[in-house]
Amino acid sequence: MNERLIELTDINPNELFGARNSNVAILKKLYPKLKIVARGNKLKAFGEPDILDEFEKKVQQLINYFNKYNKLDENSIERIILSNETTKKASKSTEGVLVHGVSGKLIKPQSPNQQKMVDAMEKNDMLFAVGPAGTGKTYTAVALAVKALKEKEVKRIILTRPAVESGEKLGFLPGDLKEKLDPYMQPLYDALRDMIPFERLDSYIEKGVIQIAPLAFMRGRTLDNAFVILDEGQNTTHSQMKMFLTRMGKNAKFIVTGDPGQIDLPPRQISGLKEALLALKNIDGIAMVHLNEKDVVRHRLVTHIIKAFKSLETE
Repeated sequence: MNERLIELTDINPNELFGARNSNVAILKKLYPKLKIVARGNKLKAFGEPDILDEFEKKVQQLINYFNKYNKLDENSIERIILSNETTKKASKSTEGVLVHGVSGKLIKPQSPNQQKMVDAMEKNDMLFAVGPAGTGKTYTAVALAVKALKEKEVKRIILTRPAVESGEKLGFLPGDLKEKLDPYMQPLYDALRDMIPFERLDSYIEKGVIQIAPLAFMRGRTLDNAFVILDEGQNTTHSQMKMFLTRMGKNAKFIVTGDPGQIDLPPRQISGLKEALLALKNIDGIAMVHLNEKDVVRHRLVTHIIKAFKSLETE
């Protein structure tokens, strides 16, 4: 009897095997001619070579399905095992979706300018997405990064922000370095938690597949095979922005987001984002998308608030 060993590296074994190996039981029912054993992060199957080849291929499809949709139930398992049309049907029914988030949430562009961000990243390796609060700049950028990771276009995601206080003085913060910096990074964590199940997100962070760090930690690095997002880019200085942009390595995608109307730098300090928008606007491979109050995806009052403050600034 032939043996086939499948070692699970792209998925938590519990997610594939199911509670009390319930999904393994379904596989045994669908492959009665195979002896299937699940142990640790390994799936063993014994049987004829042609059936083992098909089984291994289908298990990989199940893994890909879970990584994309964050779920795996009896219906989806049976559909994938028994049909060759799963991928086509899924793609037609979820047109425009960037990421299948947690609890079945479909994450897709919510405005024309968010769609411009998506289109721009298909054709360029660097994107500046600027606009007021609530326009989905960061959220769309993170969705694009998660999509690239899931589709194995990159090996890691790196998210960074300048640790600049927005007006208030936070003073001494207790805890280790991570605990001190986490409040600055919270919007990035929030977006990721919408898109990646909690246990897998923790695993990614622990293994360094997803890295969230303040901008100062980027110095001296070369970022290859990575999708890198600089959030709150308006709060970078000239030297910080130049340092960040020159970290770009091979097979890298960079997105810089920011709101030029919310600069928290000291008076007379020029924003590195404003300089970059002027200096890089005519470089092939760098795209710039400007979002506005029409792209706001928060509470309807946010649109009116942005307009009201904008009118004050022009008076």
